Amino acid sequence: MPRYRIIIEYDGTPFVGWQRQAAGVSIQGALETAIKKFSGETVGVRGAGRTDAGVHALGQVAHFDLEKAWDPARVRDAVNFHLRPHPIAVVSSAAVDATFDARFSAVKRHYEYRILTRRAPPILNRNRVWWTVHDLDADAMQEAAAVLVGRHDFTTFRAAQCQARSPVKTLDVFEVHRLRDEIVCRVSARSFLHNQVRSMVGSLKLVGEGKWTGADMARALAACNREACGPVAPASGLYLVAVDYNLAAAEVAGDGISATSDLPSQSPETPDA
Repeated sequence: MPRYRIIIEYDGTPFVGWQRQAAGVSIQGALETAIKKFSGETVGVRGAGRTDAGVHALGQVAHFDLEKAWDPARVRDAVNFHLRPHPIAVVSSAAVDATFDARFSAVKRHYEYRILTRRAPPILNRNRVWWTVHDLDADAMQEAAAVLVGRHDFTTFRAAQCQARSPVKTLDVFEVHRLRDEIVCRVSARSFLHNQVRSMVGSLKLVGEGKWTGADMARALAACNREACGPVAPASGLYLVAVDYNLAAAEVAGDGISATSDLPSQSPETPDA
């Protein structure tokens, strides 16, 4: 049974999130419907990250199986045709070995969070940034973000409904940069707790406003208590940018785009952010 890996871009604004739910349109559900329309087959699509309602993606990865073998480029184009008018696009498609799993084969996930700092509200980027009329100190935010890098108990930055087995995670990268009138936070790890990125960014914004210091961030982390967390940043500014895999042996054929990594595989955890 052929297996296909797709890389997906979407605007998460109109969706209830990645995962199909009893009410509302999900990205997963829209993809499954589009695949059935072109192939005639009912499939289950598994994604690398179960993004929440309003969260966007530039490089979400998913896989599914079909009874019939199709050219990967035709899969991409046919699914995109049937996805309209949803703001979802399959950027690339590849045939992969049956051992590939979009969620459990992932070795690193990369997220980006965008904060717009200007008096005028966003127009073209409405629902795609966290807007604040106040300037933020990006250097102070970067200094405080460094406290979070490494292996820690992230209970403080974990949603109450998180289903991960352990609150202990290893954060590989947390970088904060100013790009004109935006503060851009880039975060990388093998997996994240539910709402972890948004919780960390919300607390960092307090640092940028001068309400917290790096020491306050360290104390919040050490508290291992959700009540020590700052406000959770809204979903609108969060993007799943890319997912890394060890694909050298797994990929069979594709249309020219692939995500690769030399990182060793580890036991899977819940990839929510």
